[in-house]
Amino acid sequence: MITIGQLARYIGVSTKTIRVYHDKGLFSEPDRDASGYRRYDAKDAIDLIKIRTLAEAGVPLSRIKDLRSAADQEFQQALREIDNNLTTRIRELRATQGRLRELAAGHLAPLPAEVGAHLQQLARWGFTPRWVDLQRDLWILVFAAHPDRAINLFHDQAETLADRALRQLFLDYDRAHDLKADDPRIDNLARRIAKAIQDRYGRDEPPELDAASAIPALIQDTVNASSPAWQRVDTLIRAHLGA
Repeated sequence: MITIGQLARYIGVSTKTIRVYHDKGLFSEPDRDASGYRRYDAKDAIDLIKIRTLAEAGVPLSRIKDLRSAADQEFQQALREIDNNLTTRIRELRATQGRLRELAAGHLAPLPAEVGAHLQQLARWGFTPRWVDLQRDLWILVFAAHPDRAINLFHDQAETLADRALRQLFLDYDRAHDLKADDPRIDNLARRIAKAIQDRYGRDEPPELDAASAIPALIQDTVNASSPAWQRVDTLIRAHLGA
């Protein structure tokens, strides 16, 4: 027979926790001995281990109380449910851990594997690191704000860049970043891009997000703000397409 303090040390809980279990009706209080101390035996220790294990698994104390009085079949079924819930929690925690590692590596959010592969291909095609980083950030924004539409937009851009001539337009656009806004090459680039858009889509509208979405304007503002030349290209393209 052991005291509450000894029991707490053996099982790895506090005496306060044991008293809470007593108050909640989870753990029967033994009678006091002649000295006024409660004494616990091996069965009490085993019962406390079971309660502690269930509590550490996240089972609410009220549920533990019901399980303590459940028939064996009901108890086993409850344990299977708890095990399934733990498996789900582990999967979610691993996913969270993965996202944290992505964040630690400098990525705001994970992107689909095909987008990641595409970004790597951009570097191999000769796009600047600045362009690749910008594309990554913009795709993170699009996939976060419009996960249902983002993949179609991505596929459209990927197909465009698969065309060598169209890819060259994007490369020229990338390299125009540091030009002055009044550089005559800007006008020529804008005309070529506008014509390519018209040739690719004709009278059809290019794939886009919901008309009410503010994301396209936010993206274009971000791009334009990074380069006066890019802002000039955007203005001229809109003028050509609207003519």
